[in-house]
Amino acid sequence: MRTWAGELTVAGYGRDGRGDDAGGGPGGSASSGPGTPRAPGPPGAPGVPGPSRESGRTTRRFVRALPALMIVGGIFFDALTPSDFTASPLFAAAPLVAAPFFSPANTGLTALASVLAVMGLRICDDALTSVVSATELVTVLTVSVLAILINQVVRRSGRQLASVRVIAEAAQRAVVPVPPARIGGLEIAARYEAAEADAFIGGDLFAVQDTPYGVRLVVGDVRGKGLEAVEAVAVVVGAFREAAETESCLEGVARRLERALEREGARREGLDALEGFTTAVLAEIPRAEGVVRLVNRGHPEPLLLYADGELDELEPDEFALPLGMGELGDWPDRAKEFAYPAGSTLVFYTDGLSEARDGAGRFYEPAVRLRHSLFPGPDAVLDALTSDVRVHTGGKQTDDMALLAVGRPGVGQPARRRTVGIIKRP
Repeated sequence: MRTWAGELTVAGYGRDGRGDDAGGGPGGSASSGPGTPRAPGPPGAPGVPGPSRESGRTTRRFVRALPALMIVGGIFFDALTPSDFTASPLFAAAPLVAAPFFSPANTGLTALASVLAVMGLRICDDALTSVVSATELVTVLTVSVLAILINQVVRRSGRQLASVRVIAEAAQRAVVPVPPARIGGLEIAARYEAAEADAFIGGDLFAVQDTPYGVRLVVGDVRGKGLEAVEAVAVVVGAFREAAETESCLEGVARRLERALEREGARREGLDALEGFTTAVLAEIPRAEGVVRLVNRGHPEPLLLYADGELDELEPDEFALPLGMGELGDWPDRAKEFAYPAGSTLVFYTDGLSEARDGAGRFYEPAVRLRHSLFPGPDAVLDALTSDVRVHTGGKQTDDMALLAVGRPGVGQPARRRTVGIIKRP
């Protein structure tokens, strides 16, 4: 059984039905089990300070200590050097450094400390009334006032940015809402990872709906970024929700999405009118049939992870063009049916996962990483993937990533779970 780049709870049994405890399976000894102390993972794993995280913390600590260091250093420099030398640039810079990072009170205290340091040094030199000393004092005082004003501007901008984030997150939830944990007897888990830390809206999408024909879903990736991509996402998701309820077959749903994107393209101008498209995979899971039907329009192949850790890539018989490119070719969609046994999990993802690269330019391979792995449910699968790809890329995500996992509950699986350690990549 594979261990993962993250402290993840996985099923504690192998393909032969025996728990790892019985034979000292991977990631632990024969005596490992619930309550066993967990070994620390490699740097970069969730909960384990990695190089980039530790470097970021060190930088923040240094920046916060820098104003005090500048003032103390300035005092020593001024006291230990001839009177022709002055440390006023250090005293003036200290409140400016504090302004973007400190609270108003701490920025004010830093400014006051700088002014008092200059005054104290000049009093000790018995030169407070000299022209040079007065100029230094006025300079530091002026810069300190400016630092306090800058602090207010930064804090106001921060509040505005926080408001924008809240609005963006609300819009994201409205356009691509997170599906419930259970739909039509299936276990559902979804993740949306934006490429930028402060971005919530992108061109990736997913939707799951319980219909008279079973549970239907779509996972897709709209070409482009920004508001135009969001508009296309809204069109695709809206058309899917309507078509999923009314179309009797999955091919009909795909045709409805195609027509919706054609209408959307007709109202656009420029490059988007000519090259706007959406890769998508549609799925239909009929009730109590143990199968899944797929229509793939230029999207990465879904993965089927079985209860014993084996994995299949669900490739179509014929690869089709993405949605919105009907003018380049016209052929009927054909849904392909795959077995979907109890205890297995379907994993859908966008190319933000499969095209993620490490420092050497190697693509991330979700099928290779998931094969021979066991998980207690869809949530654990997606936790593993998001943690593992973060380690693979060193935390440098360049594209949005949407993930959807659908589990078909099995019977007779042991409830016992154990937590395995984390391994480093070779």
